[in-house]
Amino acid sequence: MSNPPTPRVMFYVQHLLGIGHVRRAAIIARAMIDQGLDVSLIIGGMAVPDVDFGTAQVLPLPSVRATDGTFKVLVDQNDTVIDDPWRDRRRQKLLDMFAQIKPHVLLLEMFPFGRRQFRFELIPLLEAAGSSERPPWIVSSVRDILVQKSKLERNVEMADLACQWFDQVLVHGDPAVATFDMTFPEHHRIKHLITYTGYVASPARPPKSDAGAGEIIISMGGGAAGKPLIEAALLAWPLAKSRARTWRFLCGPNLDQQSFDRFVSQAPDGIIIERNRTDFPTLLQNSLVSISQGGYNTIMDVLQAGASAIIAPYSESDESEQCFRADLMQQRGLMRLIEHDNLTPALLARSIDEMAETKPPSAADMDFGGAEMTARMIAEKATERMIS
Repeated sequence: MSNPPTPRVMFYVQHLLGIGHVRRAAIIARAMIDQGLDVSLIIGGMAVPDVDFGTAQVLPLPSVRATDGTFKVLVDQNDTVIDDPWRDRRRQKLLDMFAQIKPHVLLLEMFPFGRRQFRFELIPLLEAAGSSERPPWIVSSVRDILVQKSKLERNVEMADLACQWFDQVLVHGDPAVATFDMTFPEHHRIKHLITYTGYVASPARPPKSDAGAGEIIISMGGGAAGKPLIEAALLAWPLAKSRARTWRFLCGPNLDQQSFDRFVSQAPDGIIIERNRTDFPTLLQNSLVSISQGGYNTIMDVLQAGASAIIAPYSESDESEQCFRADLMQQRGLMRLIEHDNLTPALLARSIDEMAETKPPSAADMDFGGAEMTARMIAEKATERMIS
């Protein structure tokens, strides 16, 4: 007796600078697999180490990254600026993947609320999906807060695309904390599409060891934009009463090697410089103080760990998202925000010493079930499409 068919999901993810998009997608992918879905994860960025995709089929597109936080220059794996022939090859590969997978649900991470540079392949993908014999349910997977656009017509364009192509917009946030209209002015046009899932976070678990016990943990996520925080923290160390503690820097896989080597050579006794750790949640749970940028995943990790935390968000090139979210968390008393323009070694040292004496309130009233809720909704829609 043959096994019943399995609903199929095609999940497109494109990261350009940080690694948070991939890590969040991996959490969602594992939750969808737990719901019995056949998940194909299409990854368009550079390889990210130590990411658990479960049993998802990971299909790489020709990889691309941004050279800096402006996201204006995109280069391939050879650091060559991408051109039209490169775009043509990648678009065709993506369309071939769609034709082979024949998904019941097509899930696009961030688009149309980001990844505008990839319309060259995503609009044709949406056209192929819409015109296929059995069109999939088309879903946008988007974080709680967007980078606010200086050109208001961009918001209109996003809403137009959402209304034209998408059946559902899954906002990975808790509306008791942040609503999508706070950073998306055209919210009223797409509110019929929006479902809040709760925040996507790895399940909170007891620490697996005493790693990081009593330490000051300074983390940079992917690390591509982490140098200012590393430099400020190294200068803060001799000014802090907490310098007697171990200070552990996690610089991320994307910090350039020359800078990483320089920081290692500069580090005095009592400071540990590392790339990254697979036991980051344990380090946070055991830490005395956590200092980090304000990416979505890091904020979730900090809140799940109950860490006493300082957030110094990345905010160059009009990147408003991290600062906005950190400010919301500070208003709830969950962490301390130091804005980019105020990040000085003296203020950072003083804040670390103060936070070392502070226990933040619980974030138990926030909804962290976003991955599970997303997976349940996708499973329901995929099953409907499969049997219809």
